[in-house]
Amino acid sequence: MSSVTTSATDLDVFDRRESEVRGYVRAFPTVFDRATGSTLVDADGREYLDFFAGAGVLNYGHNNPAFTRALIEYLERDGIIHGLDMATSAKRAFIEAFERFILEPRGLDHKLQFTGPTGANSVEAALKVARQATGRSTIVAFTNAFHGLSMGALAVTGNSHYRSAAGVGLDDVARMPYDGYLGADVDTLDLLEKQLDDPGSGLDLPAAVIVEAVQGEGGINVARVEWLQRLRAITEARGILLILDEIQAGVGRTGRFFAFEHAGIVPDIVTVSKSISGSGLPMSLVLLRPGVDVWKPGQHTGTFRGNNLAFVSARAALETYWADAAFAEAVTAKGELLRTELERIADEHPDLDFVVRGRGLMMGIACDADRTLAGRVSKAAFERGLVIETSGAHDEVLKFLPALTITEDELRRGLAIVRESLAAVRAA
Repeated sequence: MSSVTTSATDLDVFDRRESEVRGYVRAFPTVFDRATGSTLVDADGREYLDFFAGAGVLNYGHNNPAFTRALIEYLERDGIIHGLDMATSAKRAFIEAFERFILEPRGLDHKLQFTGPTGANSVEAALKVARQATGRSTIVAFTNAFHGLSMGALAVTGNSHYRSAAGVGLDDVARMPYDGYLGADVDTLDLLEKQLDDPGSGLDLPAAVIVEAVQGEGGINVARVEWLQRLRAITEARGILLILDEIQAGVGRTGRFFAFEHAGIVPDIVTVSKSISGSGLPMSLVLLRPGVDVWKPGQHTGTFRGNNLAFVSARAALETYWADAAFAEAVTAKGELLRTELERIADEHPDLDFVVRGRGLMMGIACDADRTLAGRVSKAAFERGLVIETSGAHDEVLKFLPALTITEDELRRGLAIVRESLAAVRAA
């Protein structure tokens, strides 16, 4: 006979009934109960400072009151919740807000495609439409890329841990080295350009190149502005579509709404998900330049592509945070503070050869000298009330992904816990 338990440390039902595929509960073994802003509270009432933000879903923090009010008001008036791709007032209001606050100020004329509510589905749609629009099949993707775990998205993902679960071949993808992969002095686009222009290279003209301006799961690898600009020039000159995956690096994470804005480029296709709804509700988009929008009606559908609650909170997020430049400027300032403090931590431990990298509030501190260190620091930090994850091919990067609304005091408190945790791990 089953019984109801309330202890935060009692994970028996999860161990007993949930699939072995579960991941984050192993790293953060407690039962979380409620949250607000940058604070999580477990079932025993213990508070945790959140430097994880739902892997980038909660850029505006947990239960942002501006969004909660909008959602409650919408529910109380019996607003449409599920709408497929039918026209609804909530969807219209979101599109108008996105056009006003995001597209028009950036001179973008892209169409919006609402896909199934995951980032992976937006990538699947992007790959499919790129192949349709060009009549070509090959996609160029990069080392350490992460684009999702459904089959097409997995094919362009680099990490062998994820790829090994496919069970079938992951074809029609050419892998190229990301910026910095071969060292700081090597421009990896020389290889791409050489292969594209050499009829003996074996690389067929691709339909598209898919890239992250900042690789999140791959280890907080940042593509230089000049590298992205050259990539855009290479693809444009050869009629290759450029897909920017903004699923984790977008929606303000790097100090601009889109991470590609730092390079001043205009992609042909953009994938957006995670924080686009603002509230953490599932939602994803594909932005398509008009000439790329070659879909026939109903060619890429999804039962849950019409999450009207997500449209409501997404509109509230745009109106609250993107009506002017103040929010983006605040994110940039907090990002500079975070970088400065991480560089100080690196200076305090010169023997570890720490490398600090990132942009805005998407930062990491990598330790190739001891690839287990980041995981041990993450564990020690959790024991001290901080939720922070790792990334990179070997989980060698301690990854800082706090809410963009985090206060300076909260940021400093979290950094103090990281310092304390690192010292404890090294002393053990």
